[in-house]
Order: sequence, then structure tokens, then C-alpha cells
Amino acid sequence: MTISKSKSSNDQEHLARLQAYYAEYRTFPSYARLMDLLGFASKSAIKKMLERLEAVGMLERTPDGDWAPSDRFFERTVASQPVPAGTPVSVSDEACEQVMLDRFLIEKPAQTVIIRVKGESMINAGIHSGDLAIVERRTHAQPGELVVGIVDDEFTLKTLGRDKAGFHLIPANPDFSIIRPQGKLEIFGVVVGLVRKYS
Repeated sequence: MTISKSKSSNDQEHLARLQAYYAEYRTFPSYARLMDLLGFASKSAIKKMLERLEAVGMLERTPDGDWAPSDRFFERTVASQPVPAGTPVSVSDEACEQVMLDRFLIEKPAQTVIIRVKGESMINAGIHSGDLAIVERRTHAQPGELVVGIVDDEFTLKTLGRDKAGFHLIPANPDFSIIRPQGKLEIFGVVVGLVRKYS
């Protein structure tokens, strides 16, 4: 995102404060609150700043004329280079990509559910108890895909496998056994993403 410096060199800072306020209170501040929050002396100055943010797609107007965050308001910055898990590298100040996490993780909102993982059977696949699995509802999957399956009327998250004996579900922890259904194995959905929050 680029905001014209000729209009206001502080708009990036104003946007950051608006994002922080919205993250805490889940609502957009009033003009009076904005004046106090951003240090403006008049409502007209606030209005001009909001219009600049609207022009670059960060804010929008509701049908009632109120200010509201646009989709771009929720974009987050992705660093221009990956961070190695091995040898450290120097940090670059290059321009960064903007990503909205919801769009990044979810391609088909109407077919997607978020399921909290429970248990340690997929620990070696990097899936921990308490993680949120992003699951795209499908009735078919390919062997090797992570799936939420329904085995004999019970839900479980495993890797789908297939051999001469048929389809089965493979854990990623040697303490757990491969699950071969006694009756029916159904596919509830395919895991397309994972969310983990560190406290």
C-alpha cells in the first residue's frame, strides 16, 4: 500500500492506530474519539485524512454514510524474504507484500469450516492439539492428503492412505495405529491450512 506523502506523511501512522483501535474494540471510532486518538484539532482535518485512506482502499462508506474498514484494512505485511530456520541472514527493508489472512487461507468460504484439533496423533506432521484446521468440505480426497474423515461414525484428522486392503487413515505419531474402518469411511473434508497461536 502506498499513501501519497504530499498529502500527509503521517497517514501510515494514523492507519496503524486505527487498526490497533479496531483490533481492541471491534468498532470504528467516532469523530470525537478520532480527534483524541490521532491528535487532530478539527473534524474537517479528520475527514480529509479518512478520505485519503478511502482513496487508497483502506476504508469505505456504509450505505448509511458511516466510515468502516474495507477488506484491505485487514491486510497484513509479509516480509520480502523468508526467515531461515538455520543460519541467520541480514534483514532487508525492501517493499513487502500485503496479504489478507482470511483470503490467503480460505478460497471457498461457503465450503470451509474451522475445526479445533484435539490429541497428539498428528504431532509429527506438525499438527498439535489446540491448532485450528482449515477444512474445505469435500466428499472425495486423494491418498496422501490430510483429511477429516468419518470412520464408523467418529471424526478424526489423519492422512488418507490406500493399499490392497482399501482406504485407511494414517496417523503421524508412532504411538497411534493406522485406522482401518470396520464399516464405512467417509471424507468430511480436506485440510487446506492450519492456524496456531502462541501465547
